[in-house]
Amino acid sequence: MSPAFNVVPVSILTGFLGAGKTSLLNRLLKDPDLADTAVIINEFGDVSLDHLLVEASSDGIIELSDGCLCCTVRGELVDTLADLMDRMQTGRIKPLKRVVIETTGLADPAPVLQSVMGNPVIAQNYRLDGVVTVVDAVNGLSTLDHHGEAVKQVAMADRLVISKMTLAGPDAVASLTVRLRELNPRAPLIDGDLPEAGKAGLFECGLYDPEGKIADVGRWLQDAAGHDHHGHGHNHDRDCGQPGHDHHHHHHHEENRHGDDIRSFSIVHDQPIDPMALEMFVDLLRSAHGEKLLRMKAIVCMSDKPERPLVLHGVQSVFHMPQRMAAWPDPADRRTRMVLITKGLTEAFVRDLFDAFTGKPRIDRPDRQALEDNPLAVPGLRL
Repeated sequence: MSPAFNVVPVSILTGFLGAGKTSLLNRLLKDPDLADTAVIINEFGDVSLDHLLVEASSDGIIELSDGCLCCTVRGELVDTLADLMDRMQTGRIKPLKRVVIETTGLADPAPVLQSVMGNPVIAQNYRLDGVVTVVDAVNGLSTLDHHGEAVKQVAMADRLVISKMTLAGPDAVASLTVRLRELNPRAPLIDGDLPEAGKAGLFECGLYDPEGKIADVGRWLQDAAGHDHHGHGHNHDRDCGQPGHDHHHHHHHEENRHGDDIRSFSIVHDQPIDPMALEMFVDLLRSAHGEKLLRMKAIVCMSDKPERPLVLHGVQSVFHMPQRMAAWPDPADRRTRMVLITKGLTEAFVRDLFDAFTGKPRIDRPDRQALEDNPLAVPGLRL
């Protein structure tokens, strides 16, 4: 067993104010498969979970009758996670199968993700499994036009739940779907009214298989088509200037919409990569362009141990401690696959950077001009 699998997966449930996160959570808490789950409510206001109508206990953690734990965060999220881990290890609470963190309505999800990934103590015991974002079909488009944070919540999601579809009408749902696909071509769209939206499986986005079977990399990377899908065509050739604010809010006035500079693409590489080259590539991306790297997930074939793939997961400049999997899920496919979601960082730029470090000859590249125009690609830097 690789260390990645005996840690507790953490799911983030986020979404705009009024999108219906709380009613979704109430439905989820009725699913027997969510027993042995701790729900951490990282809200500033009062949250009316059906279960939480009881008085909170002095230490802020309530054990629900069905075996779910609920707590509200008064201090730092990291302290709450550390406290839960301490309770598990000392046997005061039974082992948890997962943790769900519900975040405030218009929060940027990045800091929550980073507190799980970036704190060494937390990252040893927990692992970020996925981000589920709830979008309300009635107000979703207008929220996306007015709030940059809402755009990030959608772009960073592993799954998108569309609530209130019956109230919105088919035209509104169709326009919202187009917009969600532009911001996040990979995440499955789930109708919030359907039964599966209220089941524990909603949170199983990751490398984890709750039964401990072989990791599902395809599901985690959401890149089922492998190298056939590079995210081409997503605002690819549109000239994206700085995202301004569109005060007219006409949907045809596209140049200034929030999120026009968000892209999602994948890089597939079929040769093992030198660990030093990978480290330099990730370091440069993270340190020089961290704020533009909304999320990056990768399974990498390393030249030192090609049979044990390295798993990378980063949010902006914070990366989870790299973990080695015990084996490739599909022994026949040892390609390195990276999926990136960027804001204001083009696919060509990232690819050229990657090629510069992995030593791909640049003569066969149609966009070598881009490489020559890129001051970071030092001539002769061929590892």
